[in-house]
Amino acid sequence: MKCVKKSNKNSLKSLLVSLDIIREKNLEIFSYQTRDNKNLRVYKDVKSNVIFIDKFYVGEQEYKKALYKKKKVPLLDTTKRTLEQYFDEKRRFERYIPFIANKKICDFGCGAGGFLKQSLKYAEHVQGIEIEEELNVALNKSGIECYNDINQIKENLDTFFLFHSFEHLPNPLDILKNIYKKLKKNKKGKIIIEVPHSRDFLLDYMAIESFKNFTLWSQHLILHTRSSLKIFLKEAGFKNIIIEGVQRYSIDNHLNWMINNKPAGHKELLSILKDKDIEQAYSNALSRIDANDTLVAIATT
Repeated sequence: MKCVKKSNKNSLKSLLVSLDIIREKNLEIFSYQTRDNKNLRVYKDVKSNVIFIDKFYVGEQEYKKALYKKKKVPLLDTTKRTLEQYFDEKRRFERYIPFIANKKICDFGCGAGGFLKQSLKYAEHVQGIEIEEELNVALNKSGIECYNDINQIKENLDTFFLFHSFEHLPNPLDILKNIYKKLKKNKKGKIIIEVPHSRDFLLDYMAIESFKNFTLWSQHLILHTRSSLKIFLKEAGFKNIIIEGVQRYSIDNHLNWMINNKPAGHKELLSILKDKDIEQAYSNALSRIDANDTLVAIATT
């Protein structure tokens, strides 16, 4: 039996309770496992719909040495830059150019730096935070400032980006408060956070077991709702919070899950359905029922 690694950090459940995001009486076990850990409980608050893992953290070495990329996880390849990453970086750059152009920006959990590299020609200054050692070294060699600790970042930044990194943090509120300190004040500083949505159509509405087994991951300590994400930001001092739904995976991907119980429909035969108008209409339909796979929060200092 695989040993569950208890976190030395404070309980995430305790933090969520203290913020009135979840209540003990509303908790149920959502799953007894994640895709990479067969002995790890995942909890859900049945009223708020927040999904989380308590008292567990894979540890910094897992990220620093990229150990998770060397593990063989069914249906998951973390060793290559994916088609999804390419489309995500393009979408983010185009969507958030007003927060990039002539701005001092930082990407928290920047990975290989794809977003920063696109932003380099347009921003006043770019820098990243990445604890994976090889990626950190490579970015610095390429001329992009990359640090492994938020405390190394200089203050007075315009925009902080967190693309699918916030859900990995065992101390999310502390990090948000530190980010707030690094940003310009009086509404001049902005934060943009992109996270997985607990009300994902396949996970919540359709309740597809194969998708649930695939999407739950020991590194994702929390799946947020609009409300929970907003509460975290307000608690850290942010204002003027806007939260929107974004659909990263289109209808061809969803159909493949519904028909074949497998991912990657957007890369296989069903990809012939790919059409911008259809994709936008599907995304809009999911937004109407708050069932997009991703949430994006934009807030000011």
